[in-house]
Amino acid sequence: MKETAQTLANRLIAQEMAAYRAARASSNNAAAWSALERAHIVSQPYLGPHLANHRAMLGFAVELRDWREAMGQLVRLALAPLGALTGRIPIGNTGRSNVSALKSMPLPDDLALKLGEVEK
Repeated sequence: MKETAQTLANRLIAQEMAAYRAARASSNNAAAWSALERAHIVSQPYLGPHLANHRAMLGFAVELRDWREAMGQLVRLALAPLGALTGRIPIGNTGRSNVSALKSMPLPDDLALKLGEVEK
């Protein structure tokens, strides 16, 4: 039996957040951001996890004293509920302040494969 989309998303988000914590513990900021971005891609359709991801990004940006990123995350925390209400979710968007909050982006190949394995 295949997983539902929500169950799969929760599992993938948990895996990416574990990768984020491990990268952070080893001071690998690039890998930490990558894991947060991947968790963001998966969490977008689910408001609670999506907001939690942006809170994590905000916390990491503050920890790094990256004030531009922190401000971008504050804006995204305000925009995420609007996107959920209107159904305007930019698929594949990494959630960072260095890309438009409205820009769709290609999914990483491995995530596209995993996300395609849900119960139809």
